[in-house]
Amino acid sequence: MQEAIRKADTLIEALGWIRQFRGKTTVIKLGGSLMQDTDALRHVLLDIVFMETVGMRPVIVHGGGAAISAALEAQGMDTRFVHGRRYTDQQTLEVVEQVLAVEINQELALQIEELGGRSMTLNFQGTNVLFGGPADIQVDGETVELGFVGTVTEMDRAVVDNLTYASTIPVIPSMCCDAEGQKYNVNGDTAATAVAQLLGAEKLIFVSDVNGVRLDRDDPESRIDTLVPERARQLIADGLIEEGMIPKVEACLETLEKGVGKVHIVDGRIRHSLLLEIYTTAGVGTQIIQPDAGQPGDG
Repeated sequence: MQEAIRKADTLIEALGWIRQFRGKTTVIKLGGSLMQDTDALRHVLLDIVFMETVGMRPVIVHGGGAAISAALEAQGMDTRFVHGRRYTDQQTLEVVEQVLAVEINQELALQIEELGGRSMTLNFQGTNVLFGGPADIQVDGETVELGFVGTVTEMDRAVVDNLTYASTIPVIPSMCCDAEGQKYNVNGDTAATAVAQLLGAEKLIFVSDVNGVRLDRDDPESRIDTLVPERARQLIADGLIEEGMIPKVEACLETLEKGVGKVHIVDGRIRHSLLLEIYTTAGVGTQIIQPDAGQPGDG
């Protein structure tokens, strides 16, 4: 009986958050080793189906770096990274499209359907919604040549909005094309931030294989519950936020400046981490918010 009461209490706690976020768009970026962990990925997708069922409007943007690297290796092609981004020539681009915009994209949509949700793949084979051009990456004042690596500048928002209004979860690969039809490989975090900004999303959630921003990257218990931009920038300057977390946090800060309400970083390997982060007061990741956006743990 006590266990049943605890479960009921959890539902009541979630009720306020469910009401608050009903009808609100949330962009969820799937990436990291989570994409290779079939059990963890399935639980994350189940969380997303739950979110849609209780009235949120989730939009999935996904990468697939590890799978792309494996496919390139299987074909005897070298993987080359320049300042953390995959150099993408024409041959590499064809592999990226097949793995990212076809195989992974379709598999995610299929799993959502199997879990009882409705989904739609938005890729080059059907309906593409992301448009842009070559990325302008500057390092020490000089442009870095990355081949067919792009950045998203426009989106067919009407397609995405119509799907979410129809209780359908859009699944978008991190690729775009320009006005001439040239396709580009886009960094997954960069694509997700662009989608969140262009949709005017309530939330952007990075689901990966780390439980948030840590004061000590090797200590999960040093996770910071809530960050505001000023403190985040200070932690970067002090070297406490370092390496791969720096561009992710900087993307979060840019997203807040463009009007997105909150940005979260959660570990998808924690069972039901999305639900715990959104629908409980304590949360399980890091939320990055403007100073006047709420208190720690506020959904």
